[in-house]
Amino acid sequence: MLRGIHVPLVTPFTESGEPAVDAIEKLAHHVLDEGAAGLVALGTTGEVAALEPEERARVIEVCGRVCAERQASLMVGLTGNDTRSTVRALRELPEGVGTALVTIPYFLRPGERGVIAHFEALAEASPVPLVIYHIPYRTGQAVSAATLRRLGAHPMIAGVKYAVGGIDQDTVDLLGDLPDGFEVLGGDDAFVSPLLALGASGGILASAHLATRSFVELADAWHAGDVPRARALGHRLNRLSAALFAEPNPTVIKGVLHAQGLIPTPDVRLPLVPAGTESVARALQTASAE
Repeated sequence: MLRGIHVPLVTPFTESGEPAVDAIEKLAHHVLDEGAAGLVALGTTGEVAALEPEERARVIEVCGRVCAERQASLMVGLTGNDTRSTVRALRELPEGVGTALVTIPYFLRPGERGVIAHFEALAEASPVPLVIYHIPYRTGQAVSAATLRRLGAHPMIAGVKYAVGGIDQDTVDLLGDLPDGFEVLGGDDAFVSPLLALGASGGILASAHLATRSFVELADAWHAGDVPRARALGHRLNRLSAALFAEPNPTVIKGVLHAQGLIPTPDVRLPLVPAGTESVARALQTASAE
C-alpha cells in the first residue's frame, strides 16, 4: 500500500487568496500521470496549519475524487498533538481515505513511553491505518528504532514517514529489522536515495512535484537492484531537492509550479512569504535538466 513515491500536494491559491480547487485537481492528475503511487493531502507542504476547516475539507474532497478515479492511494495529514483531538479527527475522515499521516506529538515532548501510548490509542480508535510522521528536528521528540518497531507491530500502524535529517544508527537498525507489514517511507528529500538503498519502500517527497517520473524511476531502480542507475539518479535528484529547499518549503516549489503554469499564483500564507526570484530561477534551471 505504501510502496512508491507519494506526492504531498501544495495548496495553490487564487489571486483572491482562496484555495484554487481546479489547480489542485490539475496538479493531482499531473503527478499521477507521471507515475506517482499516491497523493498526500494536507501535509505540511500543503500549508495545512494555515487552512480553515472548510478549506481542508475541500482539499480532501478534490484529492479523494481524483484518487478514486485513478485508483491511487490517498493519505491525509492530521494536525494536532494531543490524543483526544487526533482521535476525533481520525473518526471524522471521509470515505475514500486510505491512510492517515500523524505526526509524533510536537512541542510537548512526552517521552518515548508517551509516544507509544499516544499511537496505540490512535491505532485502536482509527478507521484507517496510520503512518507515523517522525521528524524530530521539528517536533523536538526523538524516538528509537525499538519504539518504531514496537509501534509497527500494531496491525493498524502501516508505516513511518522517516525524516530524521540524515542516516544514523537508528536508521540502519530500523531498516534492518522491520515488523511484517510495516513500511518506511523517506521523508527527507535529500536522503531518499540512501534510504531506498537500505530498504525503504518509497518516499513522501515534496520535490516530486517536479521530475516526478525521475523520482519514480529512482525508487524502481533501487527496488530492482539496478545500483548504477539508482546512484546516478539519486545524485542528480539530490541537486534538484537542494534547489527546491533553498528557502522554506513549499515557497520555491510553488514559485516553480507557477512559472510552469501549473498553479495560478506562487502565493503562500503568512508566516511564510514567497520565495525570492533568484531561488525560483535556480530551481527552474535545475528542474529543466530533468
